[in-house]
Amino acid sequence: MAQPLAERMRPRTLDDYVGQKHLVGEGAVLRKMIDAGRISSFILWGPPGVGKTTLARIIANKLEVPFYTLSAVTSGVKDVREVIDKARSNRFFSQQSPILFIDEIHRFSKSQQDSLLGAVETGVITLIGATTENPSFEVIRPLLSRCQLYVLKSLEKTDLLELLHRAISSDALLKERQVVLKETDAILRYSGGDARKLLNILELVVEADSETPVVVTDEIVVKRLQQNPLAYDKDGEMHYDIISAFIKSIRGSDPDAALYWLARMVEGGEDPAFIARRLVISAAEDIGLANPNALLLANAAFDAVMKIGWPEGRIPLAEVTVYLATSPKSNSAYEGIAEALSVVRETGNLPVPLHLRNAPTKLMKDLGYGKDYKYAHDYKGNFVNQQFLPDEIRQKRLWHAQENPSEDKLKERMIRLWGDRFKE
Repeated sequence: MAQPLAERMRPRTLDDYVGQKHLVGEGAVLRKMIDAGRISSFILWGPPGVGKTTLARIIANKLEVPFYTLSAVTSGVKDVREVIDKARSNRFFSQQSPILFIDEIHRFSKSQQDSLLGAVETGVITLIGATTENPSFEVIRPLLSRCQLYVLKSLEKTDLLELLHRAISSDALLKERQVVLKETDAILRYSGGDARKLLNILELVVEADSETPVVVTDEIVVKRLQQNPLAYDKDGEMHYDIISAFIKSIRGSDPDAALYWLARMVEGGEDPAFIARRLVISAAEDIGLANPNALLLANAAFDAVMKIGWPEGRIPLAEVTVYLATSPKSNSAYEGIAEALSVVRETGNLPVPLHLRNAPTKLMKDLGYGKDYKYAHDYKGNFVNQQFLPDEIRQKRLWHAQENPSEDKLKERMIRLWGDRFKE
């Protein structure tokens, strides 16, 4: 029986690897380490189907070192120790430590992660972890501090098109079917930046068509996926589509739809912590300053779910889902930090104005650090007009109030304090 297309197309070298140029492109940080023949332990964080496992295998092949894999779902502490013992016995054959690859490392328990610490710190193994979850939530701090963190991005349209054309031109089975990509919008849209999903959809369309050549159109892709809604989601990535629908329903102020998608996740056995984290993010990103209590309630729901567990945890999740969906919306804080980051990247490390600098030593005071700083609490209303931004951008506006009762009050106060600067 033939392997799935996604497995047949798995790259074997960095030259065949598609995407993640910021990590493995010429001169990029990971590429430099690999070319030098030595890597340190690291964690790859990114969505499914962007090449985490593939990259780990390519690195092991390139460095010609023993490569061990563990499943975070099925492995226990005993399995971890056995692999470490094997790695220790193989350590002498190479300057580079054997690689231990742990997929879904976010599912490892604290005790499992603890059992890795000594081997990682002493270099018995080089750990490569892969996760779809934020490591700061799921990976213990001592282990995280011993690893570099590299963020992988969803594949871009050009990457996906390159994969499609490579598949139909190089895969033996697809070449026999003479696949013609007449339209690609639908297949790219449904893949969502996921290479595995993209190739699974292509394989589904080809297998369902008895004609040769196989002509791929948007209509055919939609039709095949409606007939086989789970066929392109064999590894469970549908939860990313459902969580997207869930968050967009909250953002769109539809509590009925939000509860429906929540129920889909609950019934499907989704990790409650995954749902709770997304609610915290939504409260900050989409409700924001229009209703600051939303973030407090989302955090409280997160804590409640962690304390009471499942299935009762569905109740606080439902409560905060309805609250967020029915709350007024604002993304002014989200837009503000995005604008601020853009300014920082454009202007670089601008000097801190002298009066805002810390002056713990006499030399610093003599240089003018902290001089003429006005302590706000010494003035009426606990405010005094002074400059807080670097000189080059001192008039730059980053936060813009949006139209809702809460931010109307904030804007009025800013105008009262700063005058025309905060008038749109």
